[in-house]
Amino acid sequence: MSRHDTDLNLTPELLLRAYAAGIFPMADTRDTSQVYWVDPKHRGVLPIVDFHVPRRLRRTVRNSNFEITCNTDFAEVVAMCAQATKSRGDTWINPSIEVAVNELSNMGFAHSVECRQDGELVGGLYGISLGAAFFGESMFSRKRDASKVALVHLVARLNFGGYRLLDTQFITDHLAQFGAVEIPARDYLIKLEDALKYQATFPAFAKGTQWDQCLAKTLSN
Repeated sequence: MSRHDTDLNLTPELLLRAYAAGIFPMADTRDTSQVYWVDPKHRGVLPIVDFHVPRRLRRTVRNSNFEITCNTDFAEVVAMCAQATKSRGDTWINPSIEVAVNELSNMGFAHSVECRQDGELVGGLYGISLGAAFFGESMFSRKRDASKVALVHLVARLNFGGYRLLDTQFITDHLAQFGAVEIPARDYLIKLEDALKYQATFPAFAKGTQWDQCLAKTLSN
């Protein structure tokens, strides 16, 4: 993995250029003011069409244990992704990154999926959208399966909106169960270049028969 430290002002425009070139920012800790650019030799991608949903999770999604919304509380989702937890003592999301992605949300280039239970935000994720590529950034869960349910709804929406690439940056055991794979950077850049030729639409308020069919199809894999 290549790493390039920078003191540059992290603007939304700079972020978009970086993602289009196949690199992304991270910070060493929540409290640092610096970010560094990451250029992995291998990249994690999650299949959109052939996304696999484990059987138990299918039941959870179908039972509607969570209220799902999109883009209604983006800043809070990012803030909760940036919080330290017992299993994760620190985070790569520093204030510079947080401010920049919130600005991208205001510009329509970043989106969130929220899971609520009894009105409380208990899980979710956010990412950046460019062309027909979606760059998954981070997720959090305060209730069992909340982030997983958010991921299922994200993939269904990406299918519904015509996306061609879901970038997960790295591979984890959590993502591998859904069919995520690691590919060489050169192959990733080919997929990215192709996805950027198209313009997908993030369907934040998807509903109706077509949406129901799309969600059902996602759950059937």
